[in-house]
Amino acid sequence: MGLTHEPVAEDRSPHLTIWAVSDGRIGIEAQVLGLAEAVARQRPAVVVGKQIGWRFGLGRLPWPLIPPAALRADSPVAAPWPDIWIAAGRASLPLSTRVKRWSGGRTFVVQTQDPRGAAARFDLVIPPAHDGLTGDNVVPIVGAPNRMNAEGFARDRLRFGARIDPLPHPRVAMIVGGKSHSHDLSPDRARRMTAEVASAVAAVGGSLMLSFTRRTPQAARAILTKGLAATPGWIWDDEGDNPYFAFLAAADVILVTEDSTNLATDAATTGKPVHVLAMDGGGRKFDRFHEDLVRRGIARRFGAAPDGLAATWRYPPLDETNRAARELLRRFDARPAR
Repeated sequence: MGLTHEPVAEDRSPHLTIWAVSDGRIGIEAQVLGLAEAVARQRPAVVVGKQIGWRFGLGRLPWPLIPPAALRADSPVAAPWPDIWIAAGRASLPLSTRVKRWSGGRTFVVQTQDPRGAAARFDLVIPPAHDGLTGDNVVPIVGAPNRMNAEGFARDRLRFGARIDPLPHPRVAMIVGGKSHSHDLSPDRARRMTAEVASAVAAVGGSLMLSFTRRTPQAARAILTKGLAATPGWIWDDEGDNPYFAFLAAADVILVTEDSTNLATDAATTGKPVHVLAMDGGGRKFDRFHEDLVRRGIARRFGAAPDGLAATWRYPPLDETNRAARELLRRFDARPAR
């Protein structure tokens, strides 16, 4: 697919146009859509999600070497260009680093995550604070942008109420990630996790609301599903609509695996106790992130609370996505007139 590189006349629509660009992976897409939607909650805007990829395996090359003609996209990436471009992930870099030139400087270009040495090419970079990236155009946040919001929690809490309301308190939401470049969930770890969680939920006489991600290995998923089937609650089996928002909204306490910044950040938007479940592997960036959550009074390592799942604590719900959106709009408005 060819790209139009000529500058275009400014769109004088009263609404901002925002493109949220990702490679379609759920976690990456949630970041760009979450930030775009937060901007749209603060100012009238039309948000367009775009999923991209690269033909012939060219996406594995260093991004300056990837020709735009190799692009695959689910909708045109061409003029008229948006007012704001929000992108995440390596696959987006060959476009994010060029779109300002293609738009004649009109598009405000935002990149979440660490753009691997290309930060100076963007109007704004919003990385996780634990990445350690700094700069005049860098606004670090705790965790990652997300789609969590009060309206979504209330909507899905009501929507799934018939299934959730009969469950005994304390209700424990357990969100399980899986295999990544730094972590894994082996059958052995899954068996130990099953026993630990079953015992902890039984000790407080509560119930369990369990959900998996696409990265959860099938073997680990089967072990956890079978081993926790006798625990009162709801193990979502991917049938029907996803109750993820409802699980977080209805929970008294939340368990998340340590492999995902997104899962812990989502949980932290609730203001409820978060326990972090250990997995195989690890990495210093993730350690710094979880240590930061502990310092902020948001999370504890699973098993570290003296009273187990009966332990209660509260903290101001993490609101980093809205904070990032406010800063984005401030900088967007402060640009020289074009």
